[in-house]
Amino acid sequence: MDEHISEAIGRPDLIRVDDGLVCLRFETMKVVSALAAVRHLLDTGAVRRGDTLVDSSSGIYAYALALACHRHGMRCHIVGSTTVDHTLRTQLDVLGAHLEQMPPSTDLKLDQSRRVARVREILRAHPGHHWMRQYHDDVHYLGYEAVAERIHEETGAGPLTLVGGVGSGASTGALAHYLRKRSADVRLVGVQPYGSVTFGSEHVSDPEIIIAGIGSSIPFGNVRHEHYDTVHWLAFDAALAGSVDLLRRHAVFAGLSTGAAYLAAHWERREEPGRAALFVAADTGHRYVDTVFGRHREAARVEDLAPRQVRGPEELSLPWSRMSWNGAPAPRAAVLGPKAW
Repeated sequence: MDEHISEAIGRPDLIRVDDGLVCLRFETMKVVSALAAVRHLLDTGAVRRGDTLVDSSSGIYAYALALACHRHGMRCHIVGSTTVDHTLRTQLDVLGAHLEQMPPSTDLKLDQSRRVARVREILRAHPGHHWMRQYHDDVHYLGYEAVAERIHEETGAGPLTLVGGVGSGASTGALAHYLRKRSADVRLVGVQPYGSVTFGSEHVSDPEIIIAGIGSSIPFGNVRHEHYDTVHWLAFDAALAGSVDLLRRHAVFAGLSTGAAYLAAHWERREEPGRAALFVAADTGHRYVDTVFGRHREAARVEDLAPRQVRGPEELSLPWSRMSWNGAPAPRAAVLGPKAW
């Protein structure tokens, strides 16, 4: 029996949606990393019960950290993006987390920069607070070891292609790291939106909304580029088609990043039928009822979509591109400087 709701929320489901195609479905994925990170910090004496944990978040990590703080008797201070909605603000308030929300901005880099600058101000005023640094501290890898063990137990030791949004680098990077300790043949496929510096697509803009949480306008220290074999870049329209098809065909109601990962995994599985493909569904589809699922009649058939094969980021084009990354180093714009962030 679970001792706290966060433990139940953080436990994923493994769903075989098709022959050789598996969905790793979370209600809220970042609860896994936040819980394990806070527990490790307490166990090592880096923080104590009652301390204040602070971080920047566009939404999902804010909820995850608030739950972890509630579970372990900590205080939580979030500097939130403009994308934090009314439902989440209310939940954070009731959970006892303090939210500072940044003013509206159409510039993602400016929004992220403002949040980091505000975190630094808070730390100068309150040096006893602990900055969780979800984007840069590899303590956020720890929670995924148990998930990787379960994947290995239930899918076996055969060839596996793991597909998921890159984001902060902790989820897909950690899962691949721990799975590769158990099996020699694990390929890692990262999913990115256009406009993200992480794998060099900042020069290509998506005319629709940015897919939240799987890219970045600033360098992230937790992204280990050498772990990735392949990268897919997907625009909003392609991800929408994936999300709608996943719900219509398999009854899995998940977010926009999941639609992108599903589309990429579906293609990878079809190209290499001898390999199982597992894609990460990071959260549910509730945030996207109007912007994605309300537009389901516009969705293209996934059978009609295919990526453009490119040799480098300079060849990227909408709506879907694929590149063999082969463990290459980070692009210059994605390298974290010694004094950055």
